[in-house]
Amino acid sequence: MPKVISIGNQGFEDIRKENRFYVDKTEFIREWWESGDSITLIMRPRRFGKTLNMDMLKCFFSNQYADREDLFEGLTIWKDEKYRSIQGTYPVIYLSFADVKQTNYADAVKKIKRILSDLYQQYVFLLQENCMTEMQKRQFSEVSPQMDDVTAQCALQDLAHYLYRFYGKKVILLLDEYDTPMQEAYVYGYWKEFTSFIRSMFNSAFKTNPYLERAVMTGITRVSKESVFSDLNNLNVVTTTSEEYETCFGFTEQEVFASLDTFGLNEYKNQVKEWYDGFVFGKRRDIYNPWSITNFLDKKKFDAYWAATSSNSLVSRLIQTASSEIKEQMELLLQNKEIVVHFDEQIIFEQLDQNENAIWSLLLASGYLKAVEVEYRGLLREKWYHLQITNLETMGMFMMMFRGWFDVSNSVYNRFVNALLGGNVREMNAYMNEVALATFSNFDSGTHPSSKSQPERFYHGFMLGLLVELRDRYQVKSNRESGYGRYDVMLIPRNVAENAMILEFKVFDVEEEYSLQDTVKSALRQIEEKQYDTELLEAGISKNRIHHYGFAKVLIDGQ
Repeated sequence: MPKVISIGNQGFEDIRKENRFYVDKTEFIREWWESGDSITLIMRPRRFGKTLNMDMLKCFFSNQYADREDLFEGLTIWKDEKYRSIQGTYPVIYLSFADVKQTNYADAVKKIKRILSDLYQQYVFLLQENCMTEMQKRQFSEVSPQMDDVTAQCALQDLAHYLYRFYGKKVILLLDEYDTPMQEAYVYGYWKEFTSFIRSMFNSAFKTNPYLERAVMTGITRVSKESVFSDLNNLNVVTTTSEEYETCFGFTEQEVFASLDTFGLNEYKNQVKEWYDGFVFGKRRDIYNPWSITNFLDKKKFDAYWAATSSNSLVSRLIQTASSEIKEQMELLLQNKEIVVHFDEQIIFEQLDQNENAIWSLLLASGYLKAVEVEYRGLLREKWYHLQITNLETMGMFMMMFRGWFDVSNSVYNRFVNALLGGNVREMNAYMNEVALATFSNFDSGTHPSSKSQPERFYHGFMLGLLVELRDRYQVKSNRESGYGRYDVMLIPRNVAENAMILEFKVFDVEEEYSLQDTVKSALRQIEEKQYDTELLEAGISKNRIHHYGFAKVLIDGQ
């Protein structure tokens, strides 16, 4: 009989004690220990087992879990005598910043102080032992939610010192979700002061700490070294493209298929692969999303389990206000195509608004895109990433995001699409102006766009809307000659018995054309001259099912 799945349980001890469903990831213990790295920073997308693995490290190394072989019997790590002798022999400090999601600097620091205060409460027994001076006892007692910033910044090193004096052994420090508060600091505008606070804490805990044996930090994003790690020279950074720990987070295809067999769901392997496979870590291309897999095993139905666990507000805002080039690349991704881009994997949050290519780093680290290839170009061996949308679930996440942009104007957009599919030119004309106004509103970057950029704004919004609404029925292809104010869209039906459509958009040229009718005629003439029908005819679509539509747009005062 299959084991019970405990959805959302990130406690290793609970899962093992209750004999719940568990995929053995204890090789992570061996790989990390054998690496010899002083400080390891591991980036993986959310809900990828980071917290469970960190809790596993705590249970394995902490002397508070000495003689707890029951937690590891039957697992890979326990087959090795060397590691059986290491289990439960180190003082371990474990903390998480997962809940530090405050909207202002003062509350964020208060939250961290509360976390440190709660951590210290686990070790109040030290005050009764003969291992601390009177001054150290006073310093210990000063750690509270009301402590000053300097006390908080030194708290982890001080605790390591107290544990070293008591146990005679340096500590292992585990910090989970290190980057959560920094993402919030960026979103809510207190980045500079918060990173100054956290930089001092990290310097004390990780660099100048003589009582530190080794440390592991986990997170989603690689925050730039200059932001918070400027003083750490002994930091090994593991990103999603690194070849270390490739199979330690997430499930391999072998692990997923074995689980499906165990739960009697082996007939769904192909669908599970389409929905939840596709994550690439290092050179491994068969990594599945564990959150979605465990939910599928439990509920036995396909759904966007992982995509539904986050609002994706930061990603949404960055794409919505991005340049035409970024939106054009998003269109390609939504058509299941690959883009090739150059960017730095470390995220400099304060530059996200200026360096828009940083969005690719965020999307890759978050798991929304996968790097199918990393190419090195030029004398400097710069990294160029070949990116695709990860899988069907993440494609659905993007679709929901873009559909949300059109929610306010969804009814008018749907009416236009219905008129387009029905060939009703009168209704298309009636709704097009409303669609244009709604599109400008949804894609307003807050700047003062030029008249040249206005058609681009409309066109990209229009394209994303079509891709969202018609993706299941049509392949949506586009071409743009923005220098000439011309943009065209081809709707190729997936069922050749349905109508195909070619839409040509053209900006009214006051020097060459006398009326909008001239502009429309020019647009239709462009379709004929470019012989767009050829591709459709070759696809098996009959001539009488190919419809041409020309749209004219007037720019007045840059609108």
